[in-house]
Amino acid sequence: MKANARDIRSALERPSPDIRLYLLHGPDGSATAELAGILARAMGPEAERVDLDGAVLRSDPARLSDEAASLSLFGGARHIRVAAAGEECLEAFTALLAAEHAGNPVVALAPTVKSTAKIVKLAIDSRRAMAFAAYEPSAADLERLAAGMARDHGLRPGGSVAARLAVSCGGDRAVLAREVEKLALFLDAAPDRPHDLDDAALDAIGADLGEAEMSQVVDAVVTGHTAMLGAELAKLGEAGTSPIPWLRLLARKLMTLAEMKAEIDAGATQDTVFKRHRIFFREEQSMAQALRRWNPAMLSTALTRVRHAERAVMASGNAGSVLADHALTELTRGVERRG
Repeated sequence: MKANARDIRSALERPSPDIRLYLLHGPDGSATAELAGILARAMGPEAERVDLDGAVLRSDPARLSDEAASLSLFGGARHIRVAAAGEECLEAFTALLAAEHAGNPVVALAPTVKSTAKIVKLAIDSRRAMAFAAYEPSAADLERLAAGMARDHGLRPGGSVAARLAVSCGGDRAVLAREVEKLALFLDAAPDRPHDLDDAALDAIGADLGEAEMSQVVDAVVTGHTAMLGAELAKLGEAGTSPIPWLRLLARKLMTLAEMKAEIDAGATQDTVFKRHRIFFREEQSMAQALRRWNPAMLSTALTRVRHAERAVMASGNAGSVLADHALTELTRGVERRG
């Protein structure tokens, strides 16, 4: 069945044995990651989590049904997470929904599939599945989200603070949440002891990552300029900024390139595609160069690596931005070698 934001959140907070598959798709990877985290928390801190991916399920479609029906090693709660799911998971998802028994819920993150994908249609048509499409919030939505998060932490944002927070997170809810938590700690704010949040506090410890800086990193990767990428990553590293916003910006750029490449391969002219995607005239030359350098297989691989890097950075006990820097450098070198 198709779910809205309220329905999917409620369902994940109180998972029902009637729902076997929660399919979270759409370009807003931070939103789907947050929703997957809700299920993990609902299952309890002692629950066993089994991680699978599209490649595993493509080679062994029955694996998912087996895992969903298996008992935990220690007899407790158990759930399955499928990351980077795509159309290659169709057979596995079909088997899961048709299986006689499946006691462990499955949450699948499918950031690259569209609403017309077969796995999405399968989930919508089944009473044993829920499908939710996560799209990136508008600037106004992000500002309201920032203000709401701040109030939940006992902060009273004034002036343009909520708008600045929204811009600093690069559209990523996880980054926004961390910034708000950091500010609340800095000001010793809590719901029972509220504190005003002004520009001075944001200037003192808030994120300082502008669209221009992020765009330069993304452009270096897409055009294959390793030296330029190194310089830009060094600047961001010195500023202590999170890699999540520019990883997400790069993911959006790669998805746009993939769509444009598909349209051109289908017979559309480059000028028509540029107009349809509203490419600024000053960017036309670099976009044309990128379309020549990148092929569909490269774009798919790059997007998977970027998503993996994002999830790795967000995980606890990791090497932080080093993971993202390494992934981006390897991608850029590959593009550069193509000439």
